[in-house]
Amino acid sequence: MQLFKVMFRTLFFYFFVTISYRLMGKREVGQLGIIDLIVSILIAELVAISIENINRSIILTIIPIFMLVVIEITLAYISIKSRKFRGLLQGKTAILICNGRINYHEMVKQRYSLDDLLLNLRLNSIKSLEEVEYAFLESNGKLSVFKYDSLLKYKSLPLPVIFDGKIDEGSLKRIDLTKKQIYSLLYENNIDIKEVFYAFYTGKKIYLIEKNDRKTFLNGKYLN
Repeated sequence: MQLFKVMFRTLFFYFFVTISYRLMGKREVGQLGIIDLIVSILIAELVAISIENINRSIILTIIPIFMLVVIEITLAYISIKSRKFRGLLQGKTAILICNGRINYHEMVKQRYSLDDLLLNLRLNSIKSLEEVEYAFLESNGKLSVFKYDSLLKYKSLPLPVIFDGKIDEGSLKRIDLTKKQIYSLLYENNIDIKEVFYAFYTGKKIYLIEKNDRKTFLNGKYLN
């Protein structure tokens, strides 16, 4: 009888947890952020306790898991609406190498050692630091690397300037522009910053995509 209960609970929670993750929109482990990982650990612990304690009501496990799923979906929705909140929960991308130069200050801030950097460069098939123009430490902990040769066709790495109606001040400092200049360009082209979904700087031009899906670059001409 006890064996039957354990088998039933194992099978039940297998499908229940699978459905829960589908509701949260998670397709693979590689997509899990810090909050997702915490939720995963808590769900795993709750399920393990429920399977081990067959005399414990299954409802006492279903309710906490359901609450965790609701919390996860709510936080994900708020993160989509608020970039600051998303940065608080998920962290921000850090530039460890910029224009071929190592950003030691950022590495110290991220507690990322030179050994860590060299290891991840090797994992990206990079033999020497001299080959790298840009390296980004993503919020999921992975290192994105751009070699000099791979950037020749772009001339410069695209940097985000506006994201969902908000100006990225960090990018403005790197390209030596001010908020006033951005607002002036938008005003000259009759564009409301609130209607800008995404804008990036490359090749000494600012390209943007408006929320109505219209693509343009800020020199008076529109791209169809």
